[in-house]
Amino acid sequence: MTIRYRVVDHVATITLDRPERKNSFTPAMVQDWVACLRDASEDEDVRVVVLTGAPGAFCSGIDLSELAGTASTPLATRRLLTDRIHAVARALEDLACPTIAAINGVAVGAGLDMALLCDMRLAARSARMSEGYIRVGLVPGDGGAWLLPRLVGTAKAMELLLTGDAVDGEEAHALGLVNDVVDDDELLDRTYELAARIAAAPPVQVGIIRRLVRQAELVDLRTHLDAVASHAGLVSSLEDYAEAAEAFRERRPGSYVGR
Repeated sequence: MTIRYRVVDHVATITLDRPERKNSFTPAMVQDWVACLRDASEDEDVRVVVLTGAPGAFCSGIDLSELAGTASTPLATRRLLTDRIHAVARALEDLACPTIAAINGVAVGAGLDMALLCDMRLAARSARMSEGYIRVGLVPGDGGAWLLPRLVGTAKAMELLLTGDAVDGEEAHALGLVNDVVDDDELLDRTYELAARIAAAPPVQVGIIRRLVRQAELVDLRTHLDAVASHAGLVSSLEDYAEAAEAFRERRPGSYVGR
């Protein structure tokens, strides 16, 4: 198996498992990847999805040795991206629950794009991240040119995209590319601590907040506020809202709101 999937305590983990190739992915792996995301989406027990790589790397992008047979013409290249690789991006976007990338090594090209597609990112100090498409004569193929400027600003994104330069965990954190940088041996523990906190929150509200943030990138403020008003009306009728509001008023020890 080149992709592993498991669910523990409301947290689904998808692990790219091809360490001999720095967890680069093949078109066949993409199908399994999408299937895992769909399983997570359809499983009501899943409240957070963690994406990581087998020890030694996060993901070094698509295995270029696979392109010769699957992208032999311009049309074949377009179909490979649109019908297969971009299916991962669409499946990530369609998830109702938040996603966290645990970047445990190199994340290059489409590998970095896959991390950027997640809602949050934690990086090991030894991680190396690069939009390295330009170094192999390609253009960002999995959303990097759309995602990166939104995180680090247009000028810095342009520099990273046009040079293919890599940043380590510390620099990525300073740029706002990742939420936090931690010692290598603490990465998964810290990731699952964050995932557990989110998984403990009311799941409907978490999903709505994720959707509001994602959609806010695409709409004006008035449209956003209109959506907020509708969602607020919905959540105020839920049982966990009533419980949380009561816990807050009572300053109840151990309640989620009181933490």
